Amino acid sequence: MADERKLADRWNDFRPSKTLWGWSMAGAALAAIIAGFTVGGWTTGGTAQKMAEDAAREARAQLASTVCVERFTASDSARTNLAELKETASYKQDDFIADGGWATPAGFDSPIPGAADLCADQLAAMESLPVREIVETTTNG
Repeated sequence: MADERKLADRWNDFRPSKTLWGWSMAGAALAAIIAGFTVGGWTTGGTAQKMAEDAAREARAQLASTVCVERFTASDSARTNLAELKETASYKQDDFIADGGWATPAGFDSPIPGAADLCADQLAAMESLPVREIVETTTNG
């Protein structure tokens, strides 16, 4: 006769124990934590700190590489250096840039980590040097 009762009636008559409620809440909390860290995008404080440090290091290298490209292309021997860079094996191009001093900002003793790699990649991808315009300015005084 119990099987003949409707599901709705059985649901209404169900009275879970405190133990069942406790385990259900613990299971739901655990499921929420697992879902949050796997697909929800949650991170721990340590992981967030590492991500921030990596982003700062990458931004620093990108900025230094932009300055490096500018310094390289503005040098008097840029055409010769670019040809020599392109003749250098790709795995040695960052050493060429670092040894030339273009990836070392003023006031630093050594290149910014990663800047020489990025700079060499940008320069090697250039078909030719950018055209530089000299603009004369006059001052009224």
